Amino acid sequence: MILELTGSITNRIFFSGESMDKSAIPTPALLIDIEKVDDNIAQMANFFQHTTAHLRPHFKTHKCLPLAQKQIAAGAIGMTCAKLGEAEILVSAGISSIFIANEIVDPSKINRLAALARQTELIVAADDPGNLCGLAKAAQAAGSVIHVLVEVNVGLNRCGVAPGVAALDLARLTAELPGLHFAGLFGYEGHTQFITDIEQRCHKTESAMHELTSTADLIRQAGLAVGIVSAGGTGTFNISGVFPGITEIEAGSYLFMDSKYQEMGLPFRQSISLLSTVISTPTPQRAVIDAGMKAISLDNGLPKVISPGFVALRALHEEHGLLEVDLQAPALKVGDRVELVPSHVCTTVNLHDQYYVMRDDKVETVWPIEGRGKFQ
Repeated sequence: MILELTGSITNRIFFSGESMDKSAIPTPALLIDIEKVDDNIAQMANFFQHTTAHLRPHFKTHKCLPLAQKQIAAGAIGMTCAKLGEAEILVSAGISSIFIANEIVDPSKINRLAALARQTELIVAADDPGNLCGLAKAAQAAGSVIHVLVEVNVGLNRCGVAPGVAALDLARLTAELPGLHFAGLFGYEGHTQFITDIEQRCHKTESAMHELTSTADLIRQAGLAVGIVSAGGTGTFNISGVFPGITEIEAGSYLFMDSKYQEMGLPFRQSISLLSTVISTPTPQRAVIDAGMKAISLDNGLPKVISPGFVALRALHEEHGLLEVDLQAPALKVGDRVELVPSHVCTTVNLHDQYYVMRDDKVETVWPIEGRGKFQ
């Protein structure tokens, strides 16, 4: 079996000849079930066919161009990303509308941003007057236009100005500065994504969206057009996505899901897993796998074992995972495979160079994770 690289823009890796069985994959390895991925894409696309809002999915979840292209083909209006480096990857693939849902303030990065804006519709978040002036100066020098969404703090207490007058003042400044185009508002209700009680999640999300859309109304009353009102995540897509006045949703994790999002009762299928190998069985009740914190993240808690069913993960070290084995079940042996679901898919994906794309437990192809490490 031979791995080959094509000359395509995605640098897609593929297998020639017979497909590889899961048992032959070198571990630790990140697997995606492509049928489940396609189903998740279709489900989310179908939802937005029946709303006035549009989907602009987040690249930071999968960081993979073939997956971004699948989302665009299914009806997404563009892509969201977290960093300028990710935007550069997306531009290289011909994505025509990109929102960087973050502030870009370093002068060298602002210059890169302004140059990139000559190639595509590039939208960036901002919450500071000085930053806006820096963006405008760079855009004029580059002969480009940077589209700006003023970020509004809707309760996450991360970036963003207060709703109301503070956002209006920044909108006015953006509209006045040459080289910039005031495109609208952005507010992320990240603090409501993991509220398990659906009534509370709805209440807190709708309260946050009211702050955002009321601010948009205030800016319109002041005579400025507000084309985009962007919000939303996987945990709130069906709340924010139908809230009057919201125009775009930035959900990303729905594509893969993880053990944290699986607690939310969402309609999407778990389609990503980490394959590992047992490397030691010191006792019948304890086994060790070759996947640790450098292969799977634990910022949302320990990952969950999905196969075999009689095993639980108890700890992660740098390069090792410690398993507890049910003594009433068959003993694990060195060389056995163990499959886990990440607790946080985004931070796990960023640890890997490629996906093994599975269909019916066979490797159909391998895709590079082009956005891996693009945090500048």
